[in-house]
Amino acid sequence: MKPMLTRTLIATSLVAATLVMVAPDASATLKPGDTAPDFTTQASLGGKTYTYSLADELKKGPVVLYFYPAAFTKGCTIEAHDFADAVDQYKQYGATVIGVSHDNIDTLTKFSVSECRSKFPVAADEKATIIKAYDAAMPMRDSMANRVSYVIAPDGKILYEYTDMAPDRHVENTMKAVKEWAATHKQP
Repeated sequence: MKPMLTRTLIATSLVAATLVMVAPDASATLKPGDTAPDFTTQASLGGKTYTYSLADELKKGPVVLYFYPAAFTKGCTIEAHDFADAVDQYKQYGATVIGVSHDNIDTLTKFSVSECRSKFPVAADEKATIIKAYDAAMPMRDSMANRVSYVIAPDGKILYEYTDMAPDRHVENTMKAVKEWAATHKQP
């Protein structure tokens, strides 16, 4: 092997090894039993912008809080459709749904109608403060959310956490956690 190619391969290997060692732990999300950070932010539901308060929503029942990387991308659109299809079932168990991304509120106002089908709100976190508070930042790009779903109990404690960039099991898994919670708690 030529010396220049060998040096390039060694340098590339060292850089890759260093990145692996310093990369944030992808499983550094909040865990069941942790207190969910409270937040208030701009959200849109059915194309209408309003101020969303987690504390206010928790007074009504559990909250399914899901983080997604960016509106109108393939995986995030699939996930929004899945949550929209399941909203009525979540409501049967007293739960509400909110999606959060780094997108601006104008983008989310459109997304709330076309992809969320006016069924649940999506919240803007342009500065990624909520994303970071929930340890839901994408590794190597902390201004964007990873695909992370939480179920938060009315007492503000995390009941369930699920992280997977594939969008197809977030609804199934959070629904199971909501049903388990509802089975042990009296509905209003």
